[in-house]
Amino acid sequence: MTTSPAGRRERKKAATRQAIADAALRLFLERSYDQVSVHDVAEAADVSPSTVFKHFSGKEALVFDQDEDHESELVGAVRRRRDGESVLDALRRHVLATWPPIAEHPQRAGFVDLVDSTPALRAYSERMWTRYTDALTAAIAEECGVPHDDLACATLARFVLEIPSLTRGRGDRRAAVETIFGILARGWTPPPPGPTSPQVRKQ
Repeated sequence: MTTSPAGRRERKKAATRQAIADAALRLFLERSYDQVSVHDVAEAADVSPSTVFKHFSGKEALVFDQDEDHESELVGAVRRRRDGESVLDALRRHVLATWPPIAEHPQRAGFVDLVDSTPALRAYSERMWTRYTDALTAAIAEECGVPHDDLACATLARFVLEIPSLTRGRGDRRAAVETIFGILARGWTPPPPGPTSPQVRKQ
């Protein structure tokens, strides 16, 4: 099968974008975000600074290079779910398929430290999280036939987006994700006290 020129151009464009993002993250992890310029990134990726800006809106976007993909996939999990599948089950399936591999990536710890230690990246991440929340809330609300600001839909969206934070450091991340979705599906009940837990006060 012959690949069309348009297909080759898209592959080349995607490869260039990935090379720029990889070079940026490598430099940021080695030197820190503030000690690396866009010119440094361009040089490391063997492209011009103008090419960097053709692919990324700014320096912060170099760190979150898959931002738009993650948002569209999150919304798509709701809108393009399987026949008969609930919104909650579709989100559970999506999170289980995407989050554990990200959490287990060898550069994940360095990436988190980079974001946490850089005010500009923390602010960008917070804006991104807010945009994700709004987009996911709207998608859930549309599927339920309610207004976009529906509180129940916003609550579900926020809890789903907090899963990376809630499961950070857990030994079995998949089990932690399942536990969270179990709470969302069935409601919260007090966990049974362990053998060394202090006496539970009767209500």
